[in-house]
Amino acid sequence: MRMRWLWTLPLALAVAIVWLSAQSRLPAGIDLPSPLDKFAHASAYAALAWALDLALRFNRRDLPLYRRHLFVIALVAFFGATDEWHQSFVPERSCDVLDWVADVIGGSLGLFATSIHLVFSRRLDALSWSRGTRRRFDPARDLILVADPHWGTELRGLEEATARFPKADWLFLGDVFDVWVGLPGMETDAQRAFLDWVKERRRAGRWMGLWMGNREYFLDRHAPAFDLLGEGIGGSLEGERLAWEHGDLINGADRQYRLWNLLSRSGLLWLPFRLMPGGTARRVSAWMERKLRTTNASYKLAFPREAFRAAAQTHPEATFLTGHFHTHEEEANGIALPWAHEGRFMVWRGGKVEEL
Repeated sequence: MRMRWLWTLPLALAVAIVWLSAQSRLPAGIDLPSPLDKFAHASAYAALAWALDLALRFNRRDLPLYRRHLFVIALVAFFGATDEWHQSFVPERSCDVLDWVADVIGGSLGLFATSIHLVFSRRLDALSWSRGTRRRFDPARDLILVADPHWGTELRGLEEATARFPKADWLFLGDVFDVWVGLPGMETDAQRAFLDWVKERRRAGRWMGLWMGNREYFLDRHAPAFDLLGEGIGGSLEGERLAWEHGDLINGADRQYRLWNLLSRSGLLWLPFRLMPGGTARRVSAWMERKLRTTNASYKLAFPREAFRAAAQTHPEATFLTGHFHTHEEEANGIALPWAHEGRFMVWRGGKVEEL
């Protein structure tokens, strides 16, 4: 549900900032000492960034976290620069680069304030986004479910399943490859072959969905290739009692991973990766993935049964699916799908999940 009235918050703050900066002296006739002046700048722009992010979050649910934050910080930096520039026309005022730096730092802190709860909470709407249609053309068709194939150079099982079930729709629940970074110059031949296969299936009239996992980054530019592309929580199909997420965000106790997940999906990571040469970026991403495999082993080895059950019960009328855990588990109305690395796919058929 959109909340367009939220745009009035950043607009009102922007007007207030312009009005205050246009005054040669504060309303009380007292100039602030320099440290307090910088604090005032940072506080005002932190509030502006917070309000902008809030408005975008509720009105542009198709924007990934990193795009939303990059847009906000760019707008804050531009607004701060123009505000400083126009002060050169105000008597007794001049441009102050340090004021602009305080504006940008304040905007960054405002974004941090809007995001830090994602490390501790299951209220993860701010991290979640999707593009495309949540309605299949024919809900009676088989929907093949593929969780965590972790493909490298070979798409194991895909060709065989396509030949056996040519009329089926497909839903991938993340970790399709060992690492998939969707930036130009970073994708592999196997990833390009997979995208070609997706496009061929769509030309044949099949519904194709991908819900990103913890090994996919910045894939939103490929949204036109799929009928549905999304990330975070909240995956579902209209008219079918089916809900899903990848599963990496189930265990709220693993705060170290939650923090990494937040940072790795932010503009802080996107920008340096975008500026790196493709080969360097691929090597860095592979190194990061190797490091992740050996961290927080205690959380990765044990299935978080209670947390999984709680997540499933937030969808009481639906079958709730995840991948991520590489084990076939069932709790309440939730099903953790088995590892599809060797071509072990599942299928949603007649309102039930079965072995393919």
